[in-house]
Amino acid sequence: MKQLPGARPGPRARPPLSLPALSIALAVLAADALAAPPAPASSEAAASKGAALLKPCRVEGVPTEVQCGSIRRPLDPAQPDGKQIDVRFVVVRAMARNKLPDPVLLLAGGPGQSAVALTGTVLPRLSRLNYRRDLVFVDQRGTGGSAPLQCPDNNERSLEEITRPGAKLRLLEACRVALEKLPYGDLRQFTTPIAMQDMDAVRAALGVERWNLVGASYGTRAALEYQRQFPQRVRRAVIDGVAPPDMVLPASFSRDGQAALDAVFDACAADAACQARYPALRSEWQGLLKSLPRKVSVMHPLTGKTEEFTLTRESLLGMIRAPLYVPASAAALPAALHEAAQGRFEPVAGLAGQLGGGSRAMRLAEGMHFSVICAEDAPRLAQSTDAPSTDFGTQDRDLYANVCRAWPRGELPSAFYAIPPAKTPVLVLSGGADPATPPRHGARVAQTLGANAVHVVVPQAGHGVAMTLGCMRDVVYRFIDAAQDADALRVDASCAQRIPRPTPYLPPTAATVAAAASAAARETDR
Repeated sequence: MKQLPGARPGPRARPPLSLPALSIALAVLAADALAAPPAPASSEAAASKGAALLKPCRVEGVPTEVQCGSIRRPLDPAQPDGKQIDVRFVVVRAMARNKLPDPVLLLAGGPGQSAVALTGTVLPRLSRLNYRRDLVFVDQRGTGGSAPLQCPDNNERSLEEITRPGAKLRLLEACRVALEKLPYGDLRQFTTPIAMQDMDAVRAALGVERWNLVGASYGTRAALEYQRQFPQRVRRAVIDGVAPPDMVLPASFSRDGQAALDAVFDACAADAACQARYPALRSEWQGLLKSLPRKVSVMHPLTGKTEEFTLTRESLLGMIRAPLYVPASAAALPAALHEAAQGRFEPVAGLAGQLGGGSRAMRLAEGMHFSVICAEDAPRLAQSTDAPSTDFGTQDRDLYANVCRAWPRGELPSAFYAIPPAKTPVLVLSGGADPATPPRHGARVAQTLGANAVHVVVPQAGHGVAMTLGCMRDVVYRFIDAAQDADALRVDASCAQRIPRPTPYLPPTAATVAAAASAAARETDR
Protein backbone atom coordinates (compact mmCIF):
# COMPACT_ATOMS: atom_id res chain seq x y z
CA MET A 1 0.00 0.00 0.00
CA LYS A 2 1.25 3.49 -0.81
CA GLN A 3 1.93 5.70 2.17
CA LEU A 4 0.26 9.05 2.74
CA PRO A 5 2.26 12.17 1.86
CA GLY A 6 4.35 13.04 4.87
CA ALA A 7 3.87 9.57 6.36
CA ARG A 8 6.46 6.88 6.71
CA PRO A 9 6.12 3.17 7.58
CA GLY A 10 6.08 2.63 11.29
CA PRO A 11 7.70 -0.18 13.26
CA ARG A 12 5.71 -3.31 13.93
CA ALA A 13 2.96 -2.35 16.32
CA ARG A 14 1.66 -4.15 19.35
CA PRO A 15 -1.99 -5.24 19.10
CA PRO A 16 -4.04 -2.06 18.66
CA LEU A 17 -6.23 -0.79 21.45
CA SER A 18 -8.94 0.62 19.21
CA LEU A 19 -9.82 1.71 15.71
CA PRO A 20 -11.40 5.00 14.57
CA ALA A 21 -13.99 4.78 11.88
CA LEU A 22 -13.43 6.80 8.84
CA SER A 23 -14.64 8.20 5.71
CA ILE A 24 -13.35 6.20 2.83
CA ALA A 25 -14.93 4.37 0.01
CA LEU A 26 -14.76 0.62 -0.11
CA ALA A 27 -17.00 -0.67 -2.83
CA VAL A 28 -17.10 0.65 -6.37
CA LEU A 29 -20.75 1.54 -6.51
CA ALA A 30 -22.96 3.79 -8.54
CA ALA A 31 -24.32 6.92 -6.88
CA ASP A 32 -27.78 5.44 -6.43
CA ALA A 33 -26.36 2.37 -4.76
CA LEU A 34 -24.36 4.50 -2.33
CA ALA A 35 -27.50 6.26 -1.20
CA ALA A 36 -28.95 3.01 0.15
CA PRO A 37 -27.70 2.00 3.62
CA PRO A 38 -25.70 -1.25 3.67
CA ALA A 39 -26.81 -4.13 5.82
CA PRO A 40 -25.41 -3.80 9.35
CA ALA A 41 -22.37 -5.92 10.08
CA SER A 42 -21.66 -7.80 13.27
CA SER A 43 -19.08 -6.21 15.57
CA GLU A 44 -16.60 -9.02 14.92
CA ALA A 45 -17.04 -8.77 11.17
CA ALA A 46 -16.73 -5.00 11.31
CA ALA A 47 -13.49 -5.17 13.30
CA SER A 48 -12.06 -7.70 10.87
CA LYS A 49 -13.12 -5.67 7.84
CA GLY A 50 -11.67 -2.41 9.22
CA ALA A 51 -8.38 -4.00 10.29
CA ALA A 52 -7.81 -5.37 6.80
CA LEU A 53 -7.78 -1.82 5.38
CA LEU A 54 -5.19 -0.38 7.75
CA LYS A 55 -1.43 -0.52 8.13
CA PRO A 56 0.78 0.96 10.86
CA CYS A 57 2.36 4.26 9.84
CA ARG A 58 3.75 7.54 11.10
CA VAL A 59 2.26 10.95 10.31
CA GLU A 60 4.04 14.27 10.64
CA GLY A 61 3.30 15.98 13.93
CA VAL A 62 2.06 12.84 15.70
CA PRO A 63 4.63 11.29 18.08
CA THR A 64 3.05 7.83 18.16
CA GLU A 65 2.15 5.26 15.57
CA VAL A 66 -1.23 5.57 13.85
CA GLN A 67 -3.06 3.55 11.21
CA CYS A 68 -3.13 4.53 7.51
CA GLY A 69 -5.33 3.17 4.76
CA SER A 70 -6.93 3.87 1.42
CA ILE A 71 -9.74 2.58 -0.73
CA ARG A 72 -10.49 2.82 -4.42
CA ARG A 73 -13.36 4.96 -5.61
CA PRO A 74 -14.77 5.74 -9.04
CA LEU A 75 -13.80 9.22 -10.15
CA ASP A 76 -17.26 9.55 -11.69
CA PRO A 77 -19.93 7.77 -9.60
CA ALA A 78 -22.04 7.39 -12.75
CA GLN A 79 -19.25 5.21 -14.20
CA PRO A 80 -18.38 2.74 -11.43
CA ASP A 81 -16.14 0.73 -13.75
CA GLY A 82 -14.34 3.79 -15.12
CA LYS A 83 -11.36 5.76 -13.83
CA GLN A 84 -10.59 5.07 -10.16
CA ILE A 85 -8.95 7.24 -7.48
CA ASP A 86 -7.54 6.49 -4.03
CA VAL A 87 -9.21 8.06 -1.02
CA ARG A 88 -6.76 8.02 1.86
CA PHE A 89 -7.18 8.33 5.59
CA VAL A 90 -5.63 8.05 9.04
CA VAL A 91 -7.17 6.37 12.05
CA VAL A 92 -5.96 7.27 15.54
CA ARG A 93 -6.98 4.46 17.83
CA ALA A 94 -8.72 5.12 21.12
CA MET A 95 -6.47 4.87 24.15
CA ALA A 96 -8.84 2.83 26.31
CA ARG A 97 -9.40 -0.87 25.78
CA ASN A 98 -13.15 -0.54 26.44
CA LYS A 99 -13.61 1.88 23.57
CA LEU A 100 -16.98 3.10 22.34
CA PRO A 101 -18.29 2.00 18.92
CA ASP A 102 -18.94 5.49 17.48
CA PRO A 103 -15.77 7.14 16.14
CA VAL A 104 -15.29 10.86 15.51
CA LEU A 105 -14.81 11.92 11.89
CA LEU A 106 -13.03 15.22 11.25
CA LEU A 107 -14.23 17.12 8.16
CA ALA A 108 -11.61 19.69 7.14
CA GLY A 109 -12.21 23.25 5.97
CA GLY A 110 -11.20 25.34 3.01
CA PRO A 111 -12.55 23.95 0.85
CA GLY A 112 -9.18 22.41 0.06
CA GLN A 113 -7.56 21.54 3.39
CA SER A 114 -6.08 18.08 3.93
CA ALA A 115 -7.59 16.46 7.02
CA VAL A 116 -4.57 14.16 7.34
CA ALA A 117 -2.18 17.12 7.35
CA LEU A 118 -4.16 18.55 10.28
CA THR A 119 -3.84 15.39 12.38
CA GLY A 120 -0.84 16.58 14.40
CA THR A 121 -2.49 19.94 15.14
CA VAL A 122 -5.96 18.64 15.98
CA LEU A 123 -5.09 15.48 17.89
CA PRO A 124 -3.99 17.14 21.17
CA ARG A 125 -7.20 19.18 21.15
CA LEU A 126 -9.40 16.11 20.86
CA SER A 127 -7.50 14.02 23.40
CA ARG A 128 -10.48 13.58 25.74
CA LEU A 129 -12.65 12.27 22.91
CA ASN A 130 -9.79 10.07 21.76
CA TYR A 131 -9.62 8.31 25.12
CA ARG A 132 -12.59 6.05 24.31
CA ARG A 133 -13.28 6.89 20.68
CA ASP A 134 -11.25 6.43 17.54
CA LEU A 135 -10.53 9.58 15.56
CA VAL A 136 -10.73 9.47 11.76
CA PHE A 137 -9.02 11.90 9.38
CA VAL A 138 -9.94 11.47 5.70
CA ASP A 139 -8.39 13.41 2.87
CA GLN A 140 -11.46 14.49 0.89
CA ARG A 141 -11.09 13.87 -2.83
CA GLY A 142 -8.97 16.64 -4.33
CA THR A 143 -6.88 17.15 -1.16
CA GLY A 144 -3.83 15.62 0.47
CA GLY A 145 -3.33 12.05 -0.75
CA SER A 146 -6.74 11.67 -2.42
CA ALA A 147 -6.33 12.66 -6.09
CA PRO A 148 -4.91 16.06 -5.07
CA LEU A 149 -5.75 19.13 -7.12
CA GLN A 150 -2.82 21.21 -5.93
CA CYS A 151 -1.72 24.35 -7.75
CA PRO A 152 1.98 25.33 -7.73
CA ASP A 153 3.21 27.03 -4.58
CA ASN A 154 3.67 30.68 -5.52
CA ASN A 155 4.73 31.86 -2.08
CA GLU A 156 8.36 32.33 -3.08
CA ARG A 157 7.58 34.41 -6.17
CA SER A 158 8.45 38.07 -5.87
CA LEU A 159 5.85 40.27 -4.21
CA GLU A 160 5.70 42.43 -7.33
CA GLU A 161 4.86 39.38 -9.44
CA ILE A 162 2.07 37.97 -7.28
CA THR A 163 0.42 41.32 -6.50
CA ARG A 164 0.41 42.60 -10.08
CA PRO A 165 -3.17 43.25 -11.33
CA GLY A 166 -4.59 40.11 -12.92
CA ALA A 167 -1.78 37.90 -11.55
CA LYS A 168 -4.12 35.69 -9.52
CA LEU A 169 -6.35 35.05 -12.48
CA ARG A 170 -3.45 34.18 -14.77
CA LEU A 171 -1.88 31.80 -12.26
CA LEU A 172 -5.18 30.04 -11.59
CA GLU A 173 -5.88 29.70 -15.30
CA ALA A 174 -2.47 28.06 -15.80
CA CYS A 175 -3.19 25.76 -12.85
CA ARG A 176 -6.56 24.72 -14.28
CA VAL A 177 -5.00 23.80 -17.62
CA ALA A 178 -2.35 21.69 -15.86
CA LEU A 179 -4.86 19.96 -13.57
CA GLU A 180 -7.09 18.95 -16.46
CA LYS A 181 -4.16 16.97 -17.89
CA LEU A 182 -3.97 14.74 -14.80
CA PRO A 183 -5.31 11.16 -15.06
CA TYR A 184 -8.11 12.22 -12.70
CA GLY A 185 -8.40 15.74 -14.15
CA ASP A 186 -12.18 15.81 -14.67
CA LEU A 187 -12.71 18.77 -12.36
CA ARG A 188 -16.49 18.24 -12.36
CA GLN A 189 -16.11 15.21 -10.07
CA PHE A 190 -15.00 16.97 -6.88
CA THR A 191 -18.27 18.38 -5.55
CA THR A 192 -19.33 18.04 -1.93
CA PRO A 193 -22.15 15.53 -2.64
CA ILE A 194 -19.78 13.14 -4.44
CA ALA A 195 -17.13 13.53 -1.73
CA MET A 196 -19.64 12.67 1.00
CA GLN A 197 -20.47 9.44 -0.85
CA ASP A 198 -16.77 8.64 -0.52
CA MET A 199 -17.02 9.31 3.20
CA ASP A 200 -19.90 6.94 3.67
CA ALA A 201 -18.14 4.27 1.65
CA VAL A 202 -15.26 4.53 4.13
CA ARG A 203 -17.67 4.11 7.01
CA ALA A 204 -19.10 1.00 5.37
CA ALA A 205 -15.62 -0.34 4.65
CA LEU A 206 -14.72 -0.11 8.32
CA GLY A 207 -17.99 -1.64 9.42
CA VAL A 208 -19.01 1.36 11.53
CA GLU A 209 -22.72 1.64 12.22
CA ARG A 210 -22.78 5.34 13.19
CA TRP A 211 -20.22 8.02 13.88
CA ASN A 212 -19.91 11.57 15.17
CA LEU A 213 -19.10 14.40 12.76
CA VAL A 214 -16.91 17.40 13.61
CA GLY A 215 -16.74 19.92 10.78
CA ALA A 216 -15.14 23.36 10.77
CA SER A 217 -15.68 26.14 8.21
CA TYR A 218 -16.26 24.42 4.84
CA GLY A 219 -16.29 21.18 6.84
CA THR A 220 -19.67 22.29 8.19
CA ARG A 221 -21.07 22.25 4.64
CA ALA A 222 -19.62 18.78 4.21
CA ALA A 223 -21.21 17.66 7.49
CA LEU A 224 -24.61 19.06 6.52
CA GLU A 225 -24.43 17.32 3.15
CA TYR A 226 -23.36 14.01 4.69
CA GLN A 227 -26.23 14.30 7.16
CA ARG A 228 -28.64 15.05 4.30
CA GLN A 229 -27.62 11.96 2.36
CA PHE A 230 -26.98 9.56 5.26
CA PRO A 231 -28.91 10.74 8.34
CA GLN A 232 -29.10 7.22 9.77
CA ARG A 233 -25.29 7.10 9.98
CA VAL A 234 -24.88 10.21 12.16
CA ARG A 235 -24.96 9.95 15.95
CA ARG A 236 -23.99 13.56 16.76
CA ALA A 237 -22.67 16.46 14.69
CA VAL A 238 -20.65 19.54 15.64
CA ILE A 239 -20.54 22.28 13.00
CA ASP A 240 -18.15 25.08 13.90
CA GLY A 241 -18.17 28.30 11.84
CA VAL A 242 -21.11 27.43 9.60
CA ALA A 243 -20.80 27.72 5.80
CA PRO A 244 -24.16 26.32 4.58
CA PRO A 245 -24.63 25.19 0.97
CA ASP A 246 -26.68 28.26 0.03
CA MET A 247 -24.26 30.76 1.54
CA VAL A 248 -22.68 32.02 -1.74
CA LEU A 249 -19.23 32.38 -0.24
CA PRO A 250 -17.66 34.94 -2.62
CA ALA A 251 -20.51 37.40 -2.00
CA SER A 252 -20.75 36.94 1.78
CA PHE A 253 -17.01 37.57 2.29
CA SER A 254 -17.46 41.29 1.66
CA ARG A 255 -20.23 41.91 4.19
CA ASP A 256 -18.81 39.61 6.86
CA GLY A 257 -15.24 40.85 6.50
CA GLN A 258 -16.43 44.45 6.80
CA ALA A 259 -18.33 43.67 9.99
CA ALA A 260 -15.23 42.12 11.55
CA LEU A 261 -13.03 45.06 10.54
CA ASP A 262 -15.56 47.57 11.89
CA ALA A 263 -15.54 45.66 15.18
CA VAL A 264 -11.76 46.18 15.40
CA PHE A 265 -12.21 49.93 14.98
CA ASP A 266 -15.05 49.94 17.53
CA ALA A 267 -12.95 48.00 20.06
CA CYS A 268 -10.12 50.52 19.73
CA ALA A 269 -12.52 53.44 20.14
CA ALA A 270 -13.98 51.83 23.28
CA ASP A 271 -10.54 51.28 24.84
CA ALA A 272 -9.28 54.46 26.47
CA ALA A 273 -5.60 53.77 25.82
CA CYS A 274 -6.14 52.73 22.19
CA GLN A 275 -8.38 55.73 21.52
CA ALA A 276 -5.79 58.05 23.04
CA ARG A 277 -2.98 56.52 20.97
CA TYR A 278 -4.93 56.37 17.69
CA PRO A 279 -7.73 58.96 17.87
CA ALA A 280 -8.04 59.21 14.07
CA LEU A 281 -7.70 55.52 13.20
CA ARG A 282 -10.74 55.28 10.94
CA SER A 283 -9.82 58.36 8.93
CA GLU A 284 -6.22 57.13 8.68
CA TRP A 285 -7.52 53.85 7.27
CA GLN A 286 -9.68 55.58 4.68
CA GLY A 287 -6.78 57.84 3.73
CA LEU A 288 -4.58 54.78 3.33
CA LEU A 289 -7.06 53.15 0.96
CA LYS A 290 -7.31 56.33 -1.11
CA SER A 291 -3.53 56.48 -1.42
CA LEU A 292 -3.38 53.16 -3.31
CA PRO A 293 -1.86 52.00 -5.53
CA ARG A 294 1.60 53.07 -4.32
CA LYS A 295 5.12 51.72 -4.17
CA VAL A 296 6.07 50.19 -0.81
CA SER A 297 8.98 48.20 0.59
CA VAL A 298 8.58 45.22 2.92
CA MET A 299 10.45 42.07 3.78
CA HIS A 300 9.33 38.97 1.85
CA PRO A 301 7.80 36.61 4.47
CA LEU A 302 9.68 33.54 3.16
CA THR A 303 12.89 34.76 1.57
CA GLY A 304 13.56 37.46 4.14
CA LYS A 305 14.66 39.86 1.42
CA THR A 306 13.36 43.42 1.33
CA GLU A 307 11.36 43.96 -1.85
CA GLU A 308 9.71 46.95 -3.44
CA PHE A 309 6.35 46.38 -5.08
CA THR A 310 3.16 48.19 -5.97
CA LEU A 311 0.61 47.78 -3.21
CA THR A 312 -2.95 47.79 -4.51
CA ARG A 313 -6.22 48.12 -2.65
CA GLU A 314 -6.92 44.45 -3.34
CA SER A 315 -3.57 43.39 -1.88
CA LEU A 316 -3.94 45.49 1.27
CA LEU A 317 -7.44 44.19 1.96
CA GLY A 318 -6.14 40.66 1.51
CA MET A 319 -3.36 41.38 4.01
CA ILE A 320 -5.68 42.64 6.74
CA ARG A 321 -8.26 39.88 6.26
CA ALA A 322 -5.93 37.16 7.58
CA PRO A 323 -5.51 38.58 11.12
CA LEU A 324 -9.26 39.20 11.38
CA TYR A 325 -9.72 35.42 11.67
CA VAL A 326 -7.93 35.39 15.05
CA PRO A 327 -8.93 38.04 17.63
CA ALA A 328 -5.49 37.97 19.26
CA SER A 329 -3.96 38.92 15.91
CA ALA A 330 -6.74 41.39 15.11
CA ALA A 331 -5.88 43.18 18.37
CA ALA A 332 -2.64 44.30 16.72
CA LEU A 333 -4.37 45.76 13.65
CA PRO A 334 -4.89 49.30 15.06
CA ALA A 335 -1.14 49.68 15.60
CA ALA A 336 -0.30 48.06 12.26
CA LEU A 337 -2.78 50.20 10.30
CA HIS A 338 -1.53 53.35 11.99
CA GLU A 339 2.01 52.47 10.99
CA ALA A 340 0.91 51.75 7.43
CA ALA A 341 -0.79 55.14 7.26
CA GLN A 342 2.62 56.64 8.12
CA GLY A 343 4.23 54.69 5.27
CA ARG A 344 5.60 51.80 7.37
CA PHE A 345 4.08 48.55 6.09
CA GLU A 346 6.19 45.91 7.87
CA PRO A 347 3.74 45.44 10.79
CA VAL A 348 0.70 44.82 8.60
CA ALA A 349 2.72 42.53 6.32
CA GLY A 350 3.91 40.60 9.36
CA LEU A 351 0.36 40.11 10.62
CA ALA A 352 -0.73 38.92 7.19
CA GLY A 353 1.86 36.15 7.28
CA GLN A 354 0.82 34.77 10.65
CA LEU A 355 -2.26 32.78 9.63
CA GLY A 356 -0.97 29.30 8.85
CA GLY A 357 2.63 30.50 8.78
CA GLY A 358 3.06 28.93 5.34
CA SER A 359 2.66 25.48 6.86
CA ARG A 360 1.62 22.51 4.77
CA ALA A 361 -1.28 21.86 7.15
CA MET A 362 -2.86 25.21 6.31
CA ARG A 363 -2.19 25.19 2.58
CA LEU A 364 -5.25 24.76 0.38
CA ALA A 365 -5.51 22.56 -2.67
CA GLU A 366 -6.67 25.44 -4.86
CA GLY A 367 -7.88 23.18 -7.66
CA MET A 368 -10.25 21.41 -5.28
CA HIS A 369 -11.25 24.76 -3.77
CA PHE A 370 -12.38 26.20 -7.08
CA SER A 371 -13.94 22.93 -8.23
CA VAL A 372 -16.24 23.17 -5.20
CA ILE A 373 -16.94 26.92 -5.24
CA CYS A 374 -17.41 27.13 -9.02
CA ALA A 375 -19.99 24.32 -8.90
CA GLU A 376 -21.80 25.19 -5.66
CA ASP A 377 -21.51 28.96 -5.05
CA ALA A 378 -20.63 30.82 -8.24
CA PRO A 379 -23.83 29.90 -10.11
CA ARG A 380 -25.82 31.65 -7.36
CA LEU A 381 -23.85 34.91 -7.28
CA ALA A 382 -26.60 36.78 -9.10
CA GLN A 383 -29.13 35.63 -6.48
CA SER A 384 -27.09 36.75 -3.47
CA THR A 385 -28.73 39.33 -1.22
CA ASP A 386 -25.41 40.33 0.37
CA ALA A 387 -24.63 43.86 -0.80
CA PRO A 388 -20.97 44.78 -1.35
CA SER A 389 -19.42 46.49 1.67
CA THR A 390 -17.76 49.90 1.70
CA ASP A 391 -14.16 48.71 1.96
CA PHE A 392 -14.07 45.16 0.56
CA GLY A 393 -16.48 45.92 -2.28
CA THR A 394 -16.83 43.25 -4.96
CA GLN A 395 -13.23 42.09 -5.21
CA ASP A 396 -13.89 38.50 -4.06
CA ARG A 397 -17.06 38.21 -6.10
CA ASP A 398 -15.24 39.47 -9.19
CA LEU A 399 -12.27 37.12 -8.78
CA TYR A 400 -14.42 34.01 -8.36
CA ALA A 401 -16.74 35.01 -11.19
CA ASN A 402 -13.77 35.40 -13.53
CA VAL A 403 -12.07 32.16 -12.48
CA CYS A 404 -15.30 30.17 -12.65
CA ARG A 405 -16.16 31.26 -16.20
CA ALA A 406 -13.70 28.71 -17.56
CA TRP A 407 -13.65 26.24 -14.66
CA PRO A 408 -15.52 22.97 -15.37
CA ARG A 409 -18.69 22.87 -13.30
CA GLY A 410 -19.97 19.72 -11.62
CA GLU A 411 -23.66 18.90 -11.46
CA LEU A 412 -25.51 18.99 -8.15
CA PRO A 413 -28.58 17.10 -6.96
CA SER A 414 -31.66 19.29 -6.74
CA ALA A 415 -31.87 18.78 -2.96
CA PHE A 416 -28.32 19.97 -2.29
CA TYR A 417 -29.30 23.47 -1.18
CA ALA A 418 -32.06 22.26 1.16
CA ILE A 419 -31.19 21.48 4.78
CA PRO A 420 -33.64 18.93 6.21
CA PRO A 421 -34.53 18.85 9.92
CA ALA A 422 -31.90 17.03 11.96
CA LYS A 423 -32.80 13.56 13.20
CA THR A 424 -30.01 13.56 15.81
CA PRO A 425 -28.42 16.30 17.94
CA VAL A 426 -26.35 19.01 16.21
CA LEU A 427 -24.18 21.51 18.07
CA VAL A 428 -23.87 24.70 16.02
CA LEU A 429 -20.96 26.97 17.00
CA SER A 430 -20.23 30.54 15.92
CA GLY A 431 -17.63 33.16 16.78
CA GLY A 432 -19.07 36.65 17.13
CA ALA A 433 -15.94 38.22 15.59
CA ASP A 434 -15.66 35.73 12.72
CA PRO A 435 -14.97 37.52 9.39
CA ALA A 436 -16.00 34.54 7.24
CA THR A 437 -18.77 32.56 8.96
CA PRO A 438 -20.29 34.81 11.66
CA PRO A 439 -23.35 33.93 13.77
CA ARG A 440 -25.92 35.04 11.19
CA HIS A 441 -25.20 31.90 9.16
CA GLY A 442 -25.22 29.58 12.16
CA ALA A 443 -28.50 31.04 13.45
CA ARG A 444 -30.26 30.43 10.15
CA VAL A 445 -28.97 26.85 9.91
CA ALA A 446 -29.87 26.06 13.51
CA GLN A 447 -33.41 27.25 12.92
CA THR A 448 -33.70 25.10 9.81
CA LEU A 449 -32.30 22.02 11.58
CA GLY A 450 -35.05 22.36 14.18
CA ALA A 451 -35.44 21.07 17.72
CA ASN A 452 -32.41 18.80 17.54
CA ALA A 453 -30.02 21.73 17.06
CA VAL A 454 -28.56 24.08 19.65
CA HIS A 455 -26.66 27.22 18.61
CA VAL A 456 -23.85 28.51 20.83
CA VAL A 457 -22.31 31.90 20.02
CA VAL A 458 -18.96 32.85 21.53
CA PRO A 459 -19.27 36.66 21.24
CA GLN A 460 -15.57 37.52 21.26
CA ALA A 461 -14.22 34.53 19.29
CA GLY A 462 -13.05 34.45 15.69
CA HIS A 463 -13.16 31.80 12.98
CA GLY A 464 -13.51 28.45 14.71
CA VAL A 465 -14.09 27.97 18.43
CA ALA A 466 -14.20 24.21 19.07
CA MET A 467 -10.47 23.64 18.60
CA THR A 468 -9.08 26.98 19.75
CA LEU A 469 -10.80 27.66 23.08
CA GLY A 470 -10.31 25.37 26.06
CA CYS A 471 -13.79 25.86 27.46
CA MET A 472 -15.40 25.07 24.10
CA ARG A 473 -13.32 21.91 23.65
CA ASP A 474 -14.86 20.76 26.90
CA VAL A 475 -18.36 21.66 25.62
CA VAL A 476 -17.77 19.63 22.45
CA TYR A 477 -16.54 16.66 24.48
CA ARG A 478 -19.58 16.68 26.78
CA PHE A 479 -21.95 17.10 23.83
CA ILE A 480 -20.56 14.05 22.00
CA ASP A 481 -19.98 11.97 25.14
CA ALA A 482 -23.47 12.40 26.60
CA ALA A 483 -25.24 9.05 26.66
CA GLN A 484 -28.68 10.51 25.95
CA ASP A 485 -29.64 12.92 23.17
CA ALA A 486 -31.60 15.11 25.58
CA ASP A 487 -28.51 15.55 27.76
CA ALA A 488 -26.41 16.45 24.73
CA LEU A 489 -28.85 19.20 23.76
CA ARG A 490 -28.73 20.61 27.30
CA VAL A 491 -24.93 20.90 27.34
CA ASP A 492 -23.79 23.84 29.47
CA ALA A 493 -21.91 26.32 27.27
CA SER A 494 -22.18 29.34 29.57
CA CYS A 495 -18.38 29.63 29.63
CA ALA A 496 -18.60 31.03 26.09
CA GLN A 497 -20.02 34.29 27.44
CA ARG A 498 -17.05 34.82 29.78
CA ILE A 499 -14.33 34.77 27.12
CA PRO A 500 -13.09 38.37 26.73
CA ARG A 501 -12.00 40.12 23.58
CA PRO A 502 -8.21 40.63 23.57
CA THR A 503 -7.36 44.23 24.41
CA PRO A 504 -5.79 46.26 21.60
CA TYR A 505 -2.03 45.85 21.37
CA LEU A 506 -0.17 49.10 21.92
CA PRO A 507 3.55 49.06 21.05
CA PRO A 508 5.79 50.44 23.79
CA THR A 509 6.90 54.04 23.50
CA ALA A 510 9.64 55.91 25.31
CA ALA A 511 7.02 57.29 27.70
CA THR A 512 5.43 53.92 28.46
CA VAL A 513 8.84 52.26 28.93
CA ALA A 514 9.89 55.00 31.36
CA ALA A 515 6.60 54.67 33.26
CA ALA A 516 7.03 50.89 33.51
CA ALA A 517 10.61 51.28 34.74
CA SER A 518 9.50 53.80 37.35
CA ALA A 519 6.73 51.48 38.56
CA ALA A 520 9.18 48.59 38.80
CA ALA A 521 11.62 50.73 40.78
CA ARG A 522 8.91 51.74 43.25
CA GLU A 523 7.94 48.09 43.68
CA THR A 524 11.57 47.17 44.38
CA ASP A 525 11.89 49.89 47.03
CA ARG A 526 8.97 48.55 49.04
